[in-house]
Amino acid sequence: MLSELWDPAVEIIIDSGDHFKSVTNSRDALACLMTCWPSRGGKFFAAARKACIEAIEGRVDVSVAAEAFKAAATEADILRR
Repeated sequence: MLSELWDPAVEIIIDSGDHFKSVTNSRDALACLMTCWPSRGGKFFAAARKACIEAIEGRVDVSVAAEAFKAAATEADILRR
């Protein structure tokens, strides 16, 4: 899906603050949530995972997934400001 790109991208801190990752779409966000997230708990983590899956399936707009991912990153204290 070409229209899946997030504008703007969401940047997160990885590797204890040494590196940053720019997340540009729902698939990339879902991969981050499932592989490199600091903790799998929290209500925003679950909401972001659900929103990303729904955006990939075309059931919600990608902006919903981007905002949910941003909220989860804030909750996990890894959102780059």
